[in-house]
Amino acid sequence: MGLRIWHQSFTVLQDLPPYRDALRERIAKVVRPDTEVVLHGQIPGTYPTDYPGTDIKYSTLYWMHGLQWIAAAREAERQGFDAMVLASIPSPMIRDIRTLVDIPVIGYGETAFHLSGLYGRKFGMLFFNTERRDFWPEQVRQWGVAERFAGISEAGVTFRQVAEALADPSKRQEVIDTVVATGAKMAHEMGADVIVPGEMPLNLLLAMEGVNYMGGATVIDGIATCFKMAETLVDLKKLSGMMPSKRGFFHDRPDPARVDEVLKFYGLQDLGSRIKED
Repeated sequence: MGLRIWHQSFTVLQDLPPYRDALRERIAKVVRPDTEVVLHGQIPGTYPTDYPGTDIKYSTLYWMHGLQWIAAAREAERQGFDAMVLASIPSPMIRDIRTLVDIPVIGYGETAFHLSGLYGRKFGMLFFNTERRDFWPEQVRQWGVAERFAGISEAGVTFRQVAEALADPSKRQEVIDTVVATGAKMAHEMGADVIVPGEMPLNLLLAMEGVNYMGGATVIDGIATCFKMAETLVDLKKLSGMMPSKRGFFHDRPDPARVDEVLKFYGLQDLGSRIKED
């Protein structure tokens, strides 16, 4: 019997049909034939626009929206999914989520950053959501990869340009050429041997077009790495019983019944059921 993986986006996928459809097609090419991936996004109406950048550039709103990810993880386990992929580079609440569920939880940024060490010495990121630049030095320290972090560069394109390129193939080459030139500059000037496309839509576009190098630096395919890692961690759990640590403040698991009580106290007991398949 194959695996079932819950995919969670930080976007409202219903607002972005071309992205959702391209994502579904790319994932199908990456996973095993008997692996089922079910796409989920944020609840419709979460953001005032069709892209979360308007909200998640603020720390408080970022963490408040992250509550949906906690609810989604518990819902994924309740529905019998084998693993969960947090398909957003910051992977909100990932460490906390792992204390709440027993299924493997894989985050794009964490996976890409750690895997980059197998492909080069230093990694850098390309972004169009540059308002969150201050977030990353702290995040890479938390994930234990700060000494290999070359830094961040603007991708040279906007989210809107990437979304339009995903919807219209005639617009792709110009966007790709701009991003590749920016990545090559990052490799040359910042010493990045590996480049991580910061946002998943940009990652998807580059993967679809077969962009594997920029200025000689390896480009991480976040979709492929996340879903292959999910399959691998499920296999390791079955073969060896390996699971995340349950030791100490950052990893110990609270009583699920108490988690239910706290969610109910804050009026969030039905949050997970509102996150629907796309």
